[in-house]
Amino acid sequence: MYTESHQQSGSSVVDPILEVRNASVTFDMDRGESRVLDETNMDIDREEVLGIVGESGSGKSMFASALLDAVVQPGRLSGSVRYHPEDGEPVDVTSLPEDQLKSFRWEHISMVFQGAMSSFNPTTTIETHFKETLLAHDTDVEEGLEHAREILSDLYLEPDRVLNSYPHELSGGMTQRALIALSLVLEPEVLVMDEPTAALDLLMQRSILELLKDLKSKYDLTLVFITHDLALISELADRLAVMYAFDFIEIGPTEDLLDHAAHPYTRALLNAVPNLEAPIDRMEPIDGAAPDPVNVPEGCRYHPRCPLADSTCRESDPGFYDATDTHDVACHHWETAQTEIPLSLDDGQDGEASADVSATWSDHQDEDPLVSMESIEVHFGDDDGPLSGYFSESETVRAVDDVDLNIYENDVVALVGESGCGKTTLGKTAVGLQRPTGGSITYRGQDIWDAKDGNGDVSVPFTDIRRALQIIHQDPGSALNPYHRVHTTLAEPLKRWYPKLDKQERKARIYGMLKTVGITPAEDYAQRYPHQLSGGEQQRIALIRALLMNPDLILADEAISALDVSLRVETMDLMLELQDRFDTSFLFISHDLSNARYLAEKADGRIGIMYLGELVEIGPVEQILQNPKHPYTKALRWATPNLVEEDRTEMPMRTIDIPDPVDPPSGCRFHTRCPEAREVCAEQTPTLETSDHCASCFRTDDSHEYWDSPSLTDDT
Repeated sequence: MYTESHQQSGSSVVDPILEVRNASVTFDMDRGESRVLDETNMDIDREEVLGIVGESGSGKSMFASALLDAVVQPGRLSGSVRYHPEDGEPVDVTSLPEDQLKSFRWEHISMVFQGAMSSFNPTTTIETHFKETLLAHDTDVEEGLEHAREILSDLYLEPDRVLNSYPHELSGGMTQRALIALSLVLEPEVLVMDEPTAALDLLMQRSILELLKDLKSKYDLTLVFITHDLALISELADRLAVMYAFDFIEIGPTEDLLDHAAHPYTRALLNAVPNLEAPIDRMEPIDGAAPDPVNVPEGCRYHPRCPLADSTCRESDPGFYDATDTHDVACHHWETAQTEIPLSLDDGQDGEASADVSATWSDHQDEDPLVSMESIEVHFGDDDGPLSGYFSESETVRAVDDVDLNIYENDVVALVGESGCGKTTLGKTAVGLQRPTGGSITYRGQDIWDAKDGNGDVSVPFTDIRRALQIIHQDPGSALNPYHRVHTTLAEPLKRWYPKLDKQERKARIYGMLKTVGITPAEDYAQRYPHQLSGGEQQRIALIRALLMNPDLILADEAISALDVSLRVETMDLMLELQDRFDTSFLFISHDLSNARYLAEKADGRIGIMYLGELVEIGPVEQILQNPKHPYTKALRWATPNLVEEDRTEMPMRTIDIPDPVDPPSGCRFHTRCPEAREVCAEQTPTLETSDHCASCFRTDDSHEYWDSPSLTDDT
């Protein structure tokens, strides 16, 4: 069946709690009307989990704001949003007076925003936030706080500790869970979550998803979960709704939509998601860019990027077709798309990419390392200032502790671990941006800090070392000077390191690099400011700036985590292409195993796993993923979102939260969370042996006394 206009609203919905009809959000701009939500329709079923996915700027967050009539001025919301309480008459949310709307937003529909820290007042305790919310809604404070303690406990938090803390005293995961508890304290029926786990590590993301399942069941919640991460939400959502260019283009049950995606954009999005199951040579970026909200294409708004587009697509906006009774798609060629655009996951073998887990990493074993780190320690303390010791005891954070790592010519090493594990500190140490407090680091046999300080016989000047070791930061927007045009930003390093180049030679080199990374016309982009570039374009400029130095090693510190999922494969492909061209090595920092797998496997590199300042496992990519030796690596593997349906085992950790790095556990630092821990793990520290694939875990030694030691997990 075909629907003439975008009136589809969820054909599988039986008992709608929310009905959205013709919802539009517009902003007046100098160059025209910006329509960031375009006559959108949706029914949301009571007690379902609806996952909303799409690229940045597709309208996901505007849809969330529309559900609460919370569009920020000067935006205008038109259309209707009807809320159906379990008891009582339907409520037209967009017609509520301001005082009723404020009550409605907390008591019936509540929202969890992406940045938990920015949602809290940093000058007041968490308990004060709960009290203010309860008082504002004329709710008994004592009863409300008791309910808050119950929710915090459900979220595996210590209620009294959290309530008495200021936001900055909690970790990112704890802050996010506290915000979820705050949003539920007035017992709403609907919880809208806008990228609630985007800033969190894999393990915390996975843990929060598991907790949300429990909360939904206990409190009879309806969840609207907005994300750009298809793999993440696929394990929680009952239905998925894909947004493109400010409207929904495909809606259906999660399993059906993933297995039988019918819209070319949805299929392209699935193929662009780095994951652990699909063959890496089948993952590919989406060509082109999303449309400007001021100038949306006529006809199907995806047609400029679609390989199946024809004159019908360019002239006629498709309504919704019934792919099945419960699966709707806005595409004229949806049947053709399922055969003409194959899914990368279809090439996997029983849900996993083929792998030779017996493969060894030996290409560089006979070479001298480019950068060598031996027994590296980086400890941060507060005992160096003139007032140290006056107000509190000094504390030392052992950010990196006794790490050995060699990086070779044309090498790729991906370091993976939770926030605070020391991977960025180790990376900055590797490129000479962080002085170690112990151990040594050499570049081509020359101690970097001896060269810096002029100690001994310096064979490689520090200026050469500084040029050879470069960094790409996580947020390209903040790494680029907002007051400098692209040409100025790229000319500065050339002026410093290649002063003999004249103006025309610098210009030719800059334009040549812009063309190399696909930023054309180079003459136009060279005159733009950073705010006039997309996130992907900004990251390319940052990459060019590093490569203009002709470096031997680039530290890519979470260099793709701020990019849309559809841009990540494209950016990593570009990094690998440039590596081949310039013979550059990469030290790639990530909290995402899927991204690490894609880059390292394509480059025949290695993955290293860090935990609380220590390198606990390192080896060839497929051995790390398919035959992990360390329990922490197994936990990261478990936490990695899956596009292929599988039976998810229980969390392979005893606790969610990472220990305090100021006071790390004795012995093996993972023993407080490890499900396999025994008494010897708390008493002795395992070492990382030198081999192709090694792990610092007693379980790798069949003759170790670990096997006769009493278990620590029996009484937990």
